[in-house]
Amino acid sequence: MSSNTATIPSTTLLDRRLFAILCLVALAYALLAGLRTVTDWDLGWQMATGRWIVQHHRIPSTDVLSYTAQGKPWEYPVASGLIFYLVYLAGNYTLLSVLGAAACVSTVALLLRRGSWVTAALAILAIPRIALRSTPRAEIFTVVLFAAFLSLLWQQYETGRARLWLLPLMMMAWVNLHLGLTAGLGLIAGYILLECLEMIWPNRRRAAIDHLRRAWPWFLATFCAILINPWGWRMFSTSLHLMTPMTARSQRILEWAPTKLNWTIFVSGLSLRSPNTFVVLLLVVAIAVPVALIRRQLGAAVWLCGAAFVGIRSQRLQVLFSIVVVIVAGSVLTSALASLQRKIEDARLASILSTGACCFIVLLVCIWSGDLVTNRAYMGRTDLASFGTGLGWWFPEGAAAFIDRENIPRQIFNSYSEGGYFTWRLGPKYLDYIDGRGDPFGVELFDRNGTLHLTPPDSPEWQREAERYDINAIMLPLGRYNALQFFPLLPQFCTSKTWRPVYLDEVSVVFVRRRPETESLLQRLQIDCATAPLPEAAPSPGENRSKAFNQWANAAAVLHALGRNREAFSATTSALAIFGDSAFVHFLRGNLFEEAGNLRDAEQQYLLAAGLEGNAATWSTLAALYHREGKLTSEIDALEHAIDLLPNPDSELLSLGYADLDAHRPREALDAFERAIASQPAQVAMSGDKSFVANVAHGRALAWSSLGNLQRAISFQEETVRLAPDRFDDWIYLANLYDQAGRSDDARKAREHATANQLLNVKP
Repeated sequence: MSSNTATIPSTTLLDRRLFAILCLVALAYALLAGLRTVTDWDLGWQMATGRWIVQHHRIPSTDVLSYTAQGKPWEYPVASGLIFYLVYLAGNYTLLSVLGAAACVSTVALLLRRGSWVTAALAILAIPRIALRSTPRAEIFTVVLFAAFLSLLWQQYETGRARLWLLPLMMMAWVNLHLGLTAGLGLIAGYILLECLEMIWPNRRRAAIDHLRRAWPWFLATFCAILINPWGWRMFSTSLHLMTPMTARSQRILEWAPTKLNWTIFVSGLSLRSPNTFVVLLLVVAIAVPVALIRRQLGAAVWLCGAAFVGIRSQRLQVLFSIVVVIVAGSVLTSALASLQRKIEDARLASILSTGACCFIVLLVCIWSGDLVTNRAYMGRTDLASFGTGLGWWFPEGAAAFIDRENIPRQIFNSYSEGGYFTWRLGPKYLDYIDGRGDPFGVELFDRNGTLHLTPPDSPEWQREAERYDINAIMLPLGRYNALQFFPLLPQFCTSKTWRPVYLDEVSVVFVRRRPETESLLQRLQIDCATAPLPEAAPSPGENRSKAFNQWANAAAVLHALGRNREAFSATTSALAIFGDSAFVHFLRGNLFEEAGNLRDAEQQYLLAAGLEGNAATWSTLAALYHREGKLTSEIDALEHAIDLLPNPDSELLSLGYADLDAHRPREALDAFERAIASQPAQVAMSGDKSFVANVAHGRALAWSSLGNLQRAISFQEETVRLAPDRFDDWIYLANLYDQAGRSDDARKAREHATANQLLNVKP
């Protein structure tokens, strides 16, 4: 032992050893968490962009990927697409998966660069959030660069000797890789605030001023580095638009939606087997902020509160929140624990506590890593990924190959989710209808794309869309909930007069529009959805376990959507034989039991699914089952669980209000109706659909009538018939209320309205 280390207290040596152990554990866990199949929606159009640039030797100025956005300006960074395309050429999807794992490990390594065993422990908690956003897509560059920026800035804050000349170099790359560059500028602004807050304390003022004096030239250079891109300053405004979650996208795309926090989510988030690490990190912030304030680290407290605010405002930004917590909270808690250890007279006790905490963390990581490697973490949830490398199971590989092979006529309608893969796999021969870029298509097309999934195939809406864009085919995803929830009209499309099925497997379907030009193609390729084999190719006995499970689970969902319930039940049996703890498959079996009239077994399956994965769809379905059985208390409890988990629980709150009325709880019902109006999504409230508000008003009328307030009941029922004037029962109820109030003339007029509406609604 050297003379330098001999003077270090034993606790410091122990801390270093614990840090070294947890660093190795964290990096290994990051590798396992990041090594997953390619699943992201955006990767496809980004690779297609890279391919177009290589083929044409220039950067596009207008849209080149879609037939609905042609001519729209192109302002998205292209360097990431070039990198992904070249990586694909070098090693296919396998190397892309490895790239995602490398990004996850690199981010964690940056967080550990100047840390302690406390920082390493927090990094382990952050890894699931980091891995989720490190899947191959342009955002991985923002994740890595954000960690690098923060690491340098925090080092500058603590020591005043960081290599800040790296910041403008990184910004030059960032502005050409991803629109998240405003997060880097936000960190610089946060750093300036941090040093300004340090000036409150006279003994720290000079150091803060020196730090800022050394940093400002590099900050200015970093800001100017934004100009080094093909679009100049426009890239800054485009980036600012993307990183502002409270735009139209936050109401339509789940990853931009706010994070919902309540007791149910907190309790489920503290599970040792599969914790919601965002919840755990929020608890860390709740501890670190008061500790920082006590230690007069006001800037750190402000940073942590700001990061928590950002993470709560947008699920997508939780990864940035996690990175801030690791570095900032790690620094605060490390110094606090060091002070605490010095106050503990028994050094052995302090060592035992530190070692015990680290051993517990290592044990948890072993469990979590085992769940990743065995795919339990993926199969247990409805996850698009699997452990390992390659292309994820949900992509419509078979349908795309079929379209290419059979030269299906253009244009082809696709959904938002698989648009990126569509343009990568089938472009430039085929252009897509929509993809994950969002902004070039506008809110109207985005909404229309979703609405058409729920519109009958022979409707005027489909005819207008097909004629507007000369659409001759449709390709849609079917795997898991896509078949059950997002495309419920699959059977109608299969029997449509306008669209005929030509391809069907367990993850996708292709329809061709019936026209004189396509008749010969339809005669050759048309299939019968009632007899098409699913899965298309049954897994062999030696098939990869995860792949076989996904084939059977997806086939079960599609078979159920087609009404082939006996085959669907058999497929769920095959899936559960491979992995018995799948929440989705148990949920699906519950659907099958319920449709067969076996409500007891349906309830058991739903409860089992809810216990395996806290899922709003399962609780909502279970509530509907309890309503059917007349179990009011159980229905209310299930609805409350669903409401806790849904970002926009307006429909469930409406149902809860009526359930409370049935249970003779009018005041609770009024509270539910009030919350239903408050939680209604903005775009729904502005759409002009008044039926929801009318149903709330009627519920309020019932509640106030039950409470004996006849005037308020009449007021809300009058609002009901004003919003929905064609409903017979509502007019009759209003007439009865008028009778109770002694307003016989108004009651007569209300009944006349009811009779007139009834006659108008009678079909000849």
